[in-house]
Amino acid sequence: MTPPADAATFLTMLGWEGAAIVPLAGDASFRRYFRVTLGARRAVLMDAPPPHEDPRPFIAIARWLVGRGFAAPAILGADEDRGLVLIEDFGDDRMREAIEADPDATVRLYSDAVDLLAALRRHAPEGLAPYDATVLHREVGLFPEWYTPAVGLDVDVEGYRAAWDQVFAHAITDHPVTVLRDYHVENLMLVGPERTLGLLDFQDALAGHPAYDLVSLLQDARRDVEPSIEQAMLQRYLATTGEGDAFLNAYHVLGAQRNAKIIGIFTRLWKRDGKPRYPTLCPRVWAYLERDLSQPVLAPVAAWFDDNVPPELRGDPKVLSR
Repeated sequence: MTPPADAATFLTMLGWEGAAIVPLAGDASFRRYFRVTLGARRAVLMDAPPPHEDPRPFIAIARWLVGRGFAAPAILGADEDRGLVLIEDFGDDRMREAIEADPDATVRLYSDAVDLLAALRRHAPEGLAPYDATVLHREVGLFPEWYTPAVGLDVDVEGYRAAWDQVFAHAITDHPVTVLRDYHVENLMLVGPERTLGLLDFQDALAGHPAYDLVSLLQDARRDVEPSIEQAMLQRYLATTGEGDAFLNAYHVLGAQRNAKIIGIFTRLWKRDGKPRYPTLCPRVWAYLERDLSQPVLAPVAAWFDDNVPPELRGDPKVLSR
């Protein structure tokens, strides 16, 4: 987490000469974040180094969100060719820690997050690629590419794709919304005196089904979401939007797709990128996946898993590979 070599020059050009640069966070990508302080002023420096990262989508979507009244960080300056972006500092008050500090706030905070998604769908997406069957297949293909070899399984890859082909129609919509794609309590900040929900990590947004971000929130790979909370929030969303059974089918299909994808990604982060923490999250993700697979709409996919992945090999791939 050493600041990029040209960070000081970049900050000086923006009027932040002599600012302190302190590591703030990294994530599962190549992006890194640093807190910048100069006297009473604070900002966040995002390092999105090319060719691995491109900050332009983040900048464009942040401005789109702010323009529609959502709390995304203001862009204070950018050197897009170097991948450096100075953004508004939303502080340290994340939704996750707020819930852990005050469990009684769980329903209220999740309700706010659900209501934000209901509001977001009222704005037609602009300039985003479609979250279509091609993308869904590419993502869900990470499961047989990374997880099954890691646990010593030789699976029917063609049958896997065919099973998903039978259900993906439920996950495609004629009325796409802006799908932020990583919408969960570690990317939701409580901002300002009003503790408005602030949005982070939306640079991979696509135009797709509104159920996807709801799944991301309610089947959170990084923390347990009680089934009672999931069901209450689903019902809140349905009551607010007027959605019904077709939406629920899409929710479970996208839940299964996302969870299978995440198991593949977490295995890849361990095997390829040397990040051993991520496989430890897989048992939780498997529990979500199996909850979705129990739904009738996913019968073809559930049958494939029953035939190819025995229960004893559904868990932490690092443990199961020993």
